[in-house]
Amino acid sequence: MRILALSDVESPALWDYFRPERLKGIDVILSCGDLDPAYLSFLATFFHGPVLYVHGNHDACYQDTPPEGCVCIEDQIYVYHGVRFLGLGGSMRYKPGPHQYTERQMKRRIWRLWLPLWRRRGFDILVTHAPALGLGDGKSLTHTGFQSFRTLMERYRPAFFVHGHVHLSYDPTAKRIRQYEDTTIINAYEKCEFEIP
Repeated sequence: MRILALSDVESPALWDYFRPERLKGIDVILSCGDLDPAYLSFLATFFHGPVLYVHGNHDACYQDTPPEGCVCIEDQIYVYHGVRFLGLGGSMRYKPGPHQYTERQMKRRIWRLWLPLWRRRGFDILVTHAPALGLGDGKSLTHTGFQSFRTLMERYRPAFFVHGHVHLSYDPTAKRIRQYEDTTIINAYEKCEFEIP
């Protein structure tokens, strides 16, 4: 399964200079947040697979104008062709507003998923906006990652963890891909393709 992951900034190649062949061979599109809902709706009109998304900390507008033709996977396990996607959007709480959580609140969200996690016997891809603590996150509270995500990876050992939030343009030495135990971590900033067997 070939997956196109997006986050944080709209890719000119997929919007301003879009050509349908750019989506050839892609089976699923994942949005890791902070993208214009019109951008996702636009892609959904040209794409024959699912466009799955979680919220970023700047996605308050989704409440009034959610991306059309797309599937929100917040707080659930979405299964497509046998691949299990777990969605947990939002960032660390750094000011009042939607889609921001304390570490305790994120742990509570995960705890509420114990039954679906048990029924599905875990998940294959963790889809979030924020990174995990100490694994590609930033030093400021705004870009601090969640310890809860590390715990999820340690317990369920998914093949991939895909996130956004930390722009690769912030630091020229930042890594797009890193490994944590059995999980490949991908920062989906702008766009990134990967494959799951």
